[in-house]
Amino acid sequence: MFESLTNRLSQTIRNLRGAGKLSEQKMEAALKEVRTALLSADVNFQVARQFVETVRETCSGADVLKSVTPGQQVVKIIHDELIQLLGQGTAELSENRPLKIMMIGLHGSGKTTSTAKLAHMLKQKGMRPLVVGCDASRPAAIDQLETLAGQENLLFYSDRETKDLAKIGKSGLRFGRDNHCNVMIFDTAGRLQIDRELVDELKRLRRAVQSDEVLLVGDAALGQEAVDVAKHFDREVGLTGIVLTKLDGDARGGAALSMKSVTQVPIKFAGVGEKLDDFETFHPDRMAGRILGMGDVVSLVEQAQEKFDQDEAKRLAERMKRAEFDLNDFLAQIRQVKKMGPLDRVMGMMPQMGGMEFGNKETRQMDRTEAIILSMTPAERTRPQILNGRRRYRIAQGSGTRVSDVNALLKQYNQIKKMMKLMRGGKMKRVQKMMGKGSGRKFPGGFRRRF
Repeated sequence: MFESLTNRLSQTIRNLRGAGKLSEQKMEAALKEVRTALLSADVNFQVARQFVETVRETCSGADVLKSVTPGQQVVKIIHDELIQLLGQGTAELSENRPLKIMMIGLHGSGKTTSTAKLAHMLKQKGMRPLVVGCDASRPAAIDQLETLAGQENLLFYSDRETKDLAKIGKSGLRFGRDNHCNVMIFDTAGRLQIDRELVDELKRLRRAVQSDEVLLVGDAALGQEAVDVAKHFDREVGLTGIVLTKLDGDARGGAALSMKSVTQVPIKFAGVGEKLDDFETFHPDRMAGRILGMGDVVSLVEQAQEKFDQDEAKRLAERMKRAEFDLNDFLAQIRQVKKMGPLDRVMGMMPQMGGMEFGNKETRQMDRTEAIILSMTPAERTRPQILNGRRRYRIAQGSGTRVSDVNALLKQYNQIKKMMKLMRGGKMKRVQKMMGKGSGRKFPGGFRRRF
């Protein structure tokens, strides 16, 4: 997410950090780059201009320009203002019980999927959610929601015999109370564009169910249009929060930086993938760190704790300490990493990794590696040293790869095992040399920096 913005801002940040002295001319040039980066990411023009003006005013103090590390001071100011732009602090849902949530937005924004994702998240937190299909104009949406609910054992309700949203909403409330649900999420109808009929339907539904939360599901790829949509829905219906969707597929993401600022409605959740688990509470400070290439270690650790098999991780750690690392362990590591989601998103949470190229090519490489190892016999995985030319040819044929791919995997495996032995012997300098520290270009696995 935010690939274009992150790349441009990261370059500006690196230039600022390296500045021993920071003149007003250099600072103006940096701020111009920041403004250009925001506009190219499709951030609202007024929002971008106000952001740059605020940073300029904060940086204009003599303490910044005369400080020991003026570049780092400016970077901190940009980071702090970015957090303000995204919304200070995490916005929580209402504590009312039963909690009634309306999901609204344009057709195709991801309302139905986000409804199921939010219910899935709340269920994992110990709540008993009900999803209510209120998209009476599009039966397929009700079918989709029912299917998603069935996959996750979520309670579902809808009434296909009526198109009266208020009636469906009231019936859903009764169904939820009868089944002791403490949160009810109403998936509403959308249109290709906002019209009076849609707005009136949403108003009637809100009055009927007395909703505690009205969440706008906004497609981050819409850019400027997403801001206009947010303003209109907030004015007509009254929003309590925003759910940003498709952040995984939008390289610009300017809507995320604009919608909160224009509407003063907090961003509460973000959809970052297609799976039901790809749904996050929105943390402005963490997102600001990702945008500036500073990483998001807290979210990375949280995801690892949630999705890793802790017993398996502990077993792998112990074997690595003893340098007892075979290809079965290599396969287990790959599978643990894949549980966390796309490789580019995982690496984007790590500090100083914003300039690394991780995409479909690296993901396909992981899949090839898994296929190669699975094409080996148990004995070959345990004792890779027995893999002669004939065995390697057979493995390549079985995995749909080339012998050179098998050789590259074994070379990488041997390098990792060698590093483990050196680490066990306390020879960290040799480990750092093997990892390419100081070269600034090449890293294990064939990844290269963009700069």
